[in-house]
Amino acid sequence: MAIQIGAKLDSGFDDPIGMLKDCHRRIESFLGILCVVVDRAQDRNLTDEERDAVKAALEYFRTGGQRHTADEEESLFPRLRKSNAKSFEEIDRLEDDHHEASDLHGSAERLYSAWIESGGLGLEEAQQLLSQTARLKQLYSDHIQVEETIVFARAIQVLDSHAIAAIGTEFRFRRK
Repeated sequence: MAIQIGAKLDSGFDDPIGMLKDCHRRIESFLGILCVVVDRAQDRNLTDEERDAVKAALEYFRTGGQRHTADEEESLFPRLRKSNAKSFEEIDRLEDDHHEASDLHGSAERLYSAWIESGGLGLEEAQQLLSQTARLKQLYSDHIQVEETIVFARAIQVLDSHAIAAIGTEFRFRRK
């Protein structure tokens, strides 16, 4: 991503909740690319700039997005469940969202890859991609809202400094 003068620096491993929020901003940005490109270019070949942007977005979701899901499902959510933070219903829903998003990303990647390789999409495929990216946008919007206003807030309240440090260590390990 481009560096912006005066922009907030990304959080570090000592602030894993901040890292998750930073990742949400990247998710929103890369998802925005996927939504805008299919909306604007569905009846033509992609430009080089669009193709490069789409490839970068797909790569982000393939690596950073999957890492983000692991950070939540393997590090944060289990600790919240153990803390009896009354987050179980939200966590179960968020995990269901992760599965739906994974399926949608897989399908969107196949369609975008076909578009890049062949130079175009048929009307049915373009409508399918448009529908999938719109669904992803709504899914992530709702998902991020629940995480940032309910689940992350509870995590900050109920997890002690040792748990937060352990989560940060696990995040660091996932990125090696």
